[in-house]
Amino acid sequence: MQSKHRETSTTNAHSQQSAVQAASVQARQRQRIAQLEEKLEALELGRVVKEKQANYYAAQGRAIKCIVALFDNIEDLVAEIDRRYEGGNEDHTIDQDQLQIGYVTLSTTLPWLYRNGSEMEHNEYTQMLKMLWQGADSARGDNTSKLKALVSEWVNREFKPDSPVDSNDKHTCGFSNDACGRLLCPAKLDWNNPVVRAGIRDCSEGYIVMDLSFPAYLYDGYTANPDDLEEGLFKGKILIQGYKAVFTSPSSAKDVEGDGDGADIIQNNRRARKSFNGAKVKKHIVQIINMKKVTPRSIAYIMCLAPWSRCTVQGQQASQVVEKVFGRSHRNDISDVAKARMSVNALAMQRAQCDDAAFDSA
Repeated sequence: MQSKHRETSTTNAHSQQSAVQAASVQARQRQRIAQLEEKLEALELGRVVKEKQANYYAAQGRAIKCIVALFDNIEDLVAEIDRRYEGGNEDHTIDQDQLQIGYVTLSTTLPWLYRNGSEMEHNEYTQMLKMLWQGADSARGDNTSKLKALVSEWVNREFKPDSPVDSNDKHTCGFSNDACGRLLCPAKLDWNNPVVRAGIRDCSEGYIVMDLSFPAYLYDGYTANPDDLEEGLFKGKILIQGYKAVFTSPSSAKDVEGDGDGADIIQNNRRARKSFNGAKVKKHIVQIINMKKVTPRSIAYIMCLAPWSRCTVQGQQASQVVEKVFGRSHRNDISDVAKARMSVNALAMQRAQCDDAAFDSA
C-alpha cells in the first residue's frame, strides 16, 4: 500500500515537473516571439522612415534644376565654394562666378541642406545627394513631357496654323513650321519677311539664331519695341503659361492673359491645399520649397524647356534645338558688330544709356 502511494506520488511529481518545463518552454518561446516582433517592427519602422526620407529628398530635389542650376550638379557648386574658401581673393572666371551664385541660390532654396549635410556620415551625405539629383532629373523629364504636349496645344489654339503642330512629329515643329518659327524668331527680326524666314532656316549670315537674341515668344504680344527692348520682356503669354504649368499646375495656365508680373503664380501657394470635397491635392514646386517669388533662374529654366518641347528643327533632336536657340556654336562665326546689334547686347546698351541719362540729369 505504501509502495503504491510512493509510485503515485512519484508519477505526480514527474507530471508536475513536465508541466513546469513545458510552461517554461512556452514562456521562452513567447518571449522570443515578442522579441522578434519588436525587431520586425523596428525594421519596418526604419524602412518606413528611410522611405519617407527618400521621398522627401526626391521631392525637394525637383526644385534644383528649376531654380538653382539647370546643368551644374550639387557637388560642383559645393566644390566651388570650398575652392574659394581655401584660395582667398584670387580672380574668378564667369563660370566660377555662376557656380557661386548657384550655391547661394541652393542654400536659399534648400536652407536645411548645409545643416543636415554637416551632421551626416560621408555615405549618408552621398546618398542624400543622389536622391536629390534623382528628384531633379525626374522633374526635368516630367516637365519636358508635360510642356511637349501643352505647348503644341497652345500654339495650335492661338495661331491655328495651316500645318498644326504635332508634339510627336518633329517635322511639323521648329522653324519649318510658320507658327513655331514666328515664336522662335529673334525679336529684332520680322518673321513675316520671306528673306528673314529663308535666312534663319538656312543659318545664313545675319540671320543666325543664338543665345544673344531674345526670341519673340518672350515678349508680350510676341513683338518687341526696338527702341525699348525691355518693354514687355518675359511677359509672353506662352512663356507665362509654361511657367505656371511647371511651377503650379497645367490647370493654372488656362486663364493666363500674358500681362501679369508673375504675382498670380506665387499666389497659388497661399491657397488652400485641399479641394472643396476635402481631398488632398498633390503639392507643386511652389509649395514644396515655399517659393516666394519668380526668380531669374526659374524664368531661364522655362525659356529653355519651352522651345525644347515645341520647336524641334528638321532633322535635329531636342537637345540640339536648345543648343541652336540658346547655344554658342555659331558665336565665333559672327562679327563683334553683328553681336552688338543682337537683342541681348542691344538691351544692355539701352540700359547703360538710360543710366547715363539719369546720372547726367541728377
